[in-house]
Amino acid sequence: MSDPELAHDLDAAVQTRPQTSSGGAPGELGATYESELTESFLEKVEQRIDTAVDKRVRRQIAEQQMVVARGGRPEGIRHPGSALEGPAGAFALAVVSLVLAVPLSAIAAANLGLAGLVVCWGGIVGINACYTIGGSLRRPDHGD
Repeated sequence: MSDPELAHDLDAAVQTRPQTSSGGAPGELGATYESELTESFLEKVEQRIDTAVDKRVRRQIAEQQMVVARGGRPEGIRHPGSALEGPAGAFALAVVSLVLAVPLSAIAAANLGLAGLVVCWGGIVGINACYTIGGSLRRPDHGD
């Protein structure tokens, strides 16, 4: 342990535990005091954890504020309309398109024949093309 006070408290809490030998242990203080010592130790551990978490959160907030102050975009923050951006969005759209293409093709072909099939696939291709073209228009031009 890096904190000597916490290590001492843990040692004191362990020393109060009853021994398995007959006659009891010389360090045994009683169930009430043992319970209080254990609770006190756990409260100190909880305080140390809270302090460490608070430090990390404050540091991460300060780092994100610096990024924003420099004109960047903080990590982990989503902006409206960005749910399907990037390769993950393209893959999701492709999977959804293929999954929906099967029943839509069957319905279109059964009701309208070849013309329905062409219209159905034209719509699927159109949606994917619009996504691709829209994605390239949304990306900033890095060739300044």
